[in-house]
Amino acid sequence: MITYKLLEKYKEIAHFCTDREGGASMGNYASLNMSPFSGDNPEHVNRNQEILCDQLGIKHDKLIIPYQTHGTGIREINDNFFQLTSEEKSTALHGIDALYTQTPHVCIGVTTADCVPLQFYDPVQKVVAVAHAGWRGTCAQIAGKTIQTLTDKFNCNPVDIRVVIGPSISANVYEVGKEVVTNFETVGFDLGGIVTIQNQTYYLDLWKANQQSLLKAGVLNQHIEIAGMCTYSENERFFSARRLGIKSGRMLSGIMVIG
Repeated sequence: MITYKLLEKYKEIAHFCTDREGGASMGNYASLNMSPFSGDNPEHVNRNQEILCDQLGIKHDKLIIPYQTHGTGIREINDNFFQLTSEEKSTALHGIDALYTQTPHVCIGVTTADCVPLQFYDPVQKVVAVAHAGWRGTCAQIAGKTIQTLTDKFNCNPVDIRVVIGPSISANVYEVGKEVVTNFETVGFDLGGIVTIQNQTYYLDLWKANQQSLLKAGVLNQHIEIAGMCTYSENERFFSARRLGIKSGRMLSGIMVIG
């Protein structure tokens, strides 16, 4: 599993991004597919998640993964969530692309295979969060909205929050249409920092776009780490939906409070 320098010094949390190796899945899901929503054999996904939970030292029901829809739905995971029935939990997690919690020994995570995973930690208020940011979520400012939610809910100061921008597709290979660029321009992104044009083809930098959102929300630049790992280029190490198709595996970027 991958960890990040920005967060490694905080021993009261655990954080990670899985890679492709060490699981039970096969084919385009081989082998450590962490998503139960991408068409894989449920028994294989369950086994993969059990492997992860064993490594983390938590029970399987304390691994919380939402059903992501490329929106900006944000959900708190707290003691009340664990009082819900299984059906109620599924409903609560449907259409959610960001999670946050202060509850110890609960791992919240988002699944990705080219989209950007974001991991947040406020060492003052002891709250963690994760978010899934494809181009739609990035354009809709899910990074900034997650910061705002933590500020509203826990009185967090954005200057205290640390954020990692994890493995995802890089600007070198992420071709997009003009309409995508127009969407980013319409909502106020600085296109000069996130879009390049080569041979009449537009390339979008989701890493810098999310960084823009975080800086605008008040996060300090020195509190942002960009992993710099491209899922498309390093496809033997990471799942890439652009290479393998939608029906393929997903990594999990997770974080939890452990003390």
